[in-house]
Amino acid sequence: MVKPAEDERLTILQSLFCGGIAGVLSRTITSPLEVVKVLAQVGTPETRLGFVRSFGRIYQSEGLKAFWKGNGISCLRLVPYSAVQLAAFHKMLALLEDPLTPGNLNGTYSMAAGSGSAFIAAFLVYPADMLKTRLIVQNINPSKSHYRGIVHGFRKIWKAEGFLALYKGLLPTFLGVIPFAGGSYLAYSLLDSSIAKPPGDQLTPVYMFVSGCLAAAFAKTLSFPFDTIRKKMQVSFKHALGFNARSKSLPNQGGVDIQFKGMTSAFVQTVKINGVTGLWRGLTANLLKIAPNAGIMFLSFEYTKRVFLFYNGYTESPFSNVPKSHVDQSMSPNELSHHFAKKKGPRR
Repeated sequence: MVKPAEDERLTILQSLFCGGIAGVLSRTITSPLEVVKVLAQVGTPETRLGFVRSFGRIYQSEGLKAFWKGNGISCLRLVPYSAVQLAAFHKMLALLEDPLTPGNLNGTYSMAAGSGSAFIAAFLVYPADMLKTRLIVQNINPSKSHYRGIVHGFRKIWKAEGFLALYKGLLPTFLGVIPFAGGSYLAYSLLDSSIAKPPGDQLTPVYMFVSGCLAAAFAKTLSFPFDTIRKKMQVSFKHALGFNARSKSLPNQGGVDIQFKGMTSAFVQTVKINGVTGLWRGLTANLLKIAPNAGIMFLSFEYTKRVFLFYNGYTESPFSNVPKSHVDQSMSPNELSHHFAKKKGPRR
């Protein structure tokens, strides 16, 4: 995952706000690709003629608004997900680091902390991801919609299918982290040894952006089959005969093109009906999201950060990144605030 670097000159709340703005903008702008990806993974009729034709068929069927189905809950889950992941990550770093050499953590432990914090955050906000998939699959027309909104969707799923239905597809989600983490590590290792670094071994933003996008593309390709099965499980319902069947309430019976009894059965049936490549349906849309998503996230994060750096007293203007010459940029926001307060002296 390509993420903006942390800046110690921001408070925790300011960092979360910058990340939230960046996440909302990047997800909203790339939402049409996300909708096509999810519908292709589930197997709905609109996407069975290929990636390019999917856009026209979705537009003809539901209109322009259809490309932003599920975007509201997708954006709302960003703040709790980021907050939980950040808190869990720092907690795990504290547990894993050597007390004799604080702050000196090797790459393996850092990856373990990152994966562990992602597990915890994904588990806690998983119901929101499950509902997002249902909202994308259903028809946007109010007269044909099964769920009238986020709150109604949660209540209806809980009442009709039980609380555990909100965690459908959780197992392939967790298993998918293994190839994703492994793929990221392998990709970064290969890029580190094969791509020439900038002079002086200084990593430029362009170098970090390109290497991050390439690593994300490789890792997402490896883990994509697990994501495909997760989407199919999220929109299915438990039949009385014991198998996961097509939904009776969602349009096109939920769009799922297979029947299965569990995760392993879903893999087998997908390959049997759609071939091995069926596990990678929607990959084109997913890969095309990476660069614009990362670019929008970086730019929006950086420009929002500039406003806070100016507000905190580090820079000359909210429109530039020029630091104030008389300000120690290594100070935390609290330290800088106390420094300015001392310079002003007590009021008379």
